[in-house]
Formats: sequence, structure tokens, C-alpha cells
Amino acid sequence: MPLLITVHDVTPALSDRVRELWQLCSARGVIPGLLVVPDWHGAAPIERDRAFANWILDCAAQGAEIFLHGERHDEIGLPRTWRDELRALGRTNNEGEFLTLDYDAARERIDRGLSRLRALGLSPIGFVPPAWLAKSATHQAVRDAGLAVSESDGEVHVHATGAQLPSPVVRWSARGTVRAYGSVIQERLRWGLQRSAPVMRIALHPADLDHPATARSVERGLDTWLGERAQTRYSDLAVRKF
Repeated sequence: MPLLITVHDVTPALSDRVRELWQLCSARGVIPGLLVVPDWHGAAPIERDRAFANWILDCAAQGAEIFLHGERHDEIGLPRTWRDELRALGRTNNEGEFLTLDYDAARERIDRGLSRLRALGLSPIGFVPPAWLAKSATHQAVRDAGLAVSESDGEVHVHATGAQLPSPVVRWSARGTVRAYGSVIQERLRWGLQRSAPVMRIALHPADLDHPATARSVERGLDTWLGERAQTRYSDLAVRKF
């Protein structure tokens, strides 16, 4: 059964942790997808760190699928409505860049982000909104931008076929001790309750390594899920039947 593995928040600002996650995966024979943020919080333009950009290019040459992961990731200058607040409740610390955007605003940011990554020599195949928070119009914008896939919290959108594949996400949060241990429990619950799902995702974030409990759980989780499933590439989803 398919297992999709990605490293989120790929930015020079978090380069050490990003490389650690890459090594954790590599040690297990996994080449994760890389979700790249062109300008993390408006303060880390990827073009200004040529060494890190070259590292991403090297990962891509080894087979890593590249995704655009927002333009800057945070929500600065994007006020929420009360409905937005409800949708984001407990899910992000003001990091849902696409939470409030309509089609035109989403498409504008996607196009700018893609242009920046392509200027570095990267060829993104998909888009994942920060915290998986976006309106349906964002996924339409992704499709119209010519990308093959995008993700929401509960699904993988395969734009080549129009399929929306239900897919739980195994993820962690090290933002405070309670959240850290809660996410460790959640990973074990997903193993117990959702291990037979047709498509599973493991989403690794640099901050996962900031708390000992989540850092241990990430390694254990990778070993557990890879013991039962084989890693699948996103580009293979369009030709597989589920």
C-alpha cells in the first residue's frame, strides 16, 4: 500500500533541521519529497543562499520530488475572518498563508513561487499549502498552473486525473510539551486505526526534532510505517488504481 513521505518547510532558515530529516530518511532508503518555501517569513529568500539551493538541486537529482510550499508560509498581512479562525483552530500558529486567499490571490502567489523555484533550476510537480489550510479555489489555481498534485488535510488531489484520494497524514507537533506528547499518541492511534487506509502520508517538519519525545517518535514512526508499506512517489499516483 502506498506511503507518501515529505519534508516540509524546506528553507535556508531551517537548513540544519531539514538536512537532519533528509538523513533520517536516507538512512532508511527513502528519498522524501521536499516542500520548498521560496522566502520563509519574508526574511529568508532562497536565492540568497546558493549553497542551500544547490543542496536541494542535488536532492532532486537523487530523485526527490519538489513541491512549492507557499511563498512565505506565514499569514502576515492577511487578516482572518471568524470562519477562518474556526477552520484554523488548533492547527497552526499563524502559519496558514493560503487560509484566507481567493483564486486570484492564490494563483498570484503560486505563480510567483513557481517562478522563483524554476529560476533556480528546480521543477516542482505540486503544491502543498502551509498547514494544509486553503480554500478549494487554491486547488483549482494549482491545477490551472499546470502542477500535477496538491494536498489538503484529508486528501491528495491528483490533477492529471481529477482524482481526490482520501489520505490520512501522520504528523507531529513539538510546540509545547503537551502538544508534543499528544502528537506522539496521535501517531500511535493512526497506526492502530488507519494503517489499512489505501494511501497514507508522513509529513516531517524541522520543528519535530526540537522536542525529545517527537524526535524519538519520528524515527520510530518511520521504521514502523516503512515496515508495512513501501514509499510511493506522487508522480505514480496518476497511473495507479485505488
